[in-house]
Amino acid sequence: MNFEEHAGKSVLARAGVSVPQGRLCASAQEAEAAARAIGRVVVKAQVPTGKRGKSGGVKLAATPQEAAASAQAILGMEIGGFPVARVLVEEQAAIAREFYAAVLNDPASRSPLVLFSTEGGMDIEEVAATRPESLRRMAVDIRKGFGPADARRLLLGLDLGEAAVPVAAMLVDLYRVYRQHDAELLEINPLALLADGRVVPLDCKLTVDDAALYRQTDIAELGAKEPLSALEERGRALDLKYIELEGNVGVLANGAGLTMTTMDVVSHAGGRPSNFLEIGGEAYTKGTEALDLVLSNPGVKSLVVNFCGAFARTDVMAGGVIQAWKTLNPTVPVFFSIHGTGEDEAVRMVREELGIEPYDRMEDAISAAVEAAR
Repeated sequence: MNFEEHAGKSVLARAGVSVPQGRLCASAQEAEAAARAIGRVVVKAQVPTGKRGKSGGVKLAATPQEAAASAQAILGMEIGGFPVARVLVEEQAAIAREFYAAVLNDPASRSPLVLFSTEGGMDIEEVAATRPESLRRMAVDIRKGFGPADARRLLLGLDLGEAAVPVAAMLVDLYRVYRQHDAELLEINPLALLADGRVVPLDCKLTVDDAALYRQTDIAELGAKEPLSALEERGRALDLKYIELEGNVGVLANGAGLTMTTMDVVSHAGGRPSNFLEIGGEAYTKGTEALDLVLSNPGVKSLVVNFCGAFARTDVMAGGVIQAWKTLNPTVPVFFSIHGTGEDEAVRMVREELGIEPYDRMEDAISAAVEAAR
């Protein structure tokens, strides 16, 4: 789950991290009132994506009237595919220096990674490519954590002066928040040293592991709810993990791993999958509902059914598909690959009740489905 800037800063504030004064506003009138209370402000679009400044979604305002005009200009914009419905009206900061700081899941080291750069407010990928010496990295052993001594070691040799102490403390705080909230990414860009010596986050990008939201109930309501399509809403209501894609080859498989493998083979064969749909675990008995969901997408031109059972019985899954097929009477061609527990019975059912011969090899079934969708 991605968190908009205001929500990420709210998470930081709840954890005791100092953040700039600001108000979330949904209209020009609210922005004007916020600026009257705060003073000179920055008006920032609130969307769960980056590049807001380059898109015109961040504006300075010296007066309440300017804040209202800025909000009026930003509200209703579309940035990175997200419509802007709210703006954060935040106090302008007296910035002395800008840094970059982040804690993230690092697949390479299979551990948390703390990043820090003396060049904040810039695209960190550009900094890493052109001035790698300015970007410090430290992989963290989660058994030991990341403390003040680690922060000081990370910052050693950088020309931070008196800012070294508050910057080190901020890095420790960021790691603490990252761990407490099952974050995949906590990025502050820029992290600002103010004229009064304080270090505060002027922006915040927070992503929390979706699988951990059940134990993050205190912050989950702050996250950006990505809109679901009508079919995805139906899938959720059926407790099926369905994601609608832009392809035309329907995919029905059991288990996330087999489903993703099937999608990969579809792509490798030159096709485009129309969906991700997992019916593994307890959902393996929902073949009827799953097939109805896949075929409800009008873009589907063919369907590949790929079952491989161990605990899940392929004859039970095939029975659900057969029942749904007879009820729905679809016109798209379907191609089966069935292996594992209950395979013989499942193959017999498909052959006798649908008049379709399942393929011996998964790759052959998928290639046929891709060709039929052309």
